[in-house]
Parts: sequence; C-alpha cells; structure tokens
Amino acid sequence: MNRRWRADDKISPPLGRWEFELKMNKRTTKQSSKAQVPSAPRPRVYLDSTIPSVHCDERESIRYETEITRRWWHEESARYEIWVSPATMAELKAGGHPHKTEILNMVEPLPLLSPDAAVDALAQAYIENLVMPRQHLGDAWHLAYATFHGFEFLLTWNCNHLANANKRRHLETVNWRLGFETPQIVTPLELFKERNDV
Repeated sequence: MNRRWRADDKISPPLGRWEFELKMNKRTTKQSSKAQVPSAPRPRVYLDSTIPSVHCDERESIRYETEITRRWWHEESARYEIWVSPATMAELKAGGHPHKTEILNMVEPLPLLSPDAAVDALAQAYIENLVMPRQHLGDAWHLAYATFHGFEFLLTWNCNHLANANKRRHLETVNWRLGFETPQIVTPLELFKERNDV
C-alpha cells in the first residue's frame, strides 16, 4: 500500500538530499470543473501546451500531427474533462506562435488549476532525480501538475521528454517512492474511442 508523504518526511537516498515539503492537506485531487457533469464521470485529461499549439499549426512538416489533433479535439474531446495549468498558459502566452490569439481562445474556456508550492516541489524532485532534464523545467511542471492532481491522462505531443515509453519505468519508480500514481502520458492518437468496424 502506498503512503502519502508528510511535510516533515525526507526522501531517502537515492531520491535526494533535501526535505520534500508537500502539504497534502491542500491537495485538490478531487477538484472538478464547473462544466455540466454527465451521469458517469469523464476521465480527466491534463493538457500541455503542445496540443493547442499543434492544433493551430499550419506547417507542412507536422501536418499529420495537426490533422490528428484537430480530429481528436472535434470528435473525442467531449468525452473527457480537460484541464490546463499555469505552466500551460505561461508557455502559450510566451510563445511566438503566429496563431497565438486562436490558441488562447481555444484554451480559455478550460478550467485552470491553481498554482501550488507542492507542485513546484514535485517538479524539482523530478529534476533532481533525472526524470526530466534541468533545462526543461516546463516539462517537469506539466508532469508534476498532472501527477499531483491525480489526472488519468497527460496529453502531449512531446514524445522526447514526456510521452516516451523508455522513461516510464523511471518515472513510475520515483512516483512510487513519493506515494503518487503515475498518469498515462499519451498523444491524441491513443485517446480515440475504439472502433469495431475495422
């Protein structure tokens, strides 16, 4: 049985040498959006910044990913409860995307997670335990938000640092030591409803 870390717990080697300050009484795993909820709860999806960016991209080099993202958004997204975080919004607002206004309009209706020092601490734990490279703190934040808030899925087109099966076991080990479940980190290709006609 997993146990949750208390604010006065220390992570034993090789996880780190610093005190992990998670304030579990402030955890909002059960937080839900104000959107109308159907009779059966929808799976919760954390959206990183690559999804809206690719959705609005016009480059020929990623045309396939763009078409898949647009199809998923229009055909499948209603089956999920989709959230963004301050990390998602910061990246979208800071980027030089030529369709930034369209991107921000796309995510504006989505519920926004609140900033939390415990999420920052978890992101730092991922950096210190080499789950994420130090120069990619944004990816560590996405992973920390999705993990800390108990999302079923983290949806991304970042197949280098996030949706990478070669990193899965390492991430699961670190999360297990910290007492967290690991979300499924997937691309839109993996969240289409099963078809029985093929």
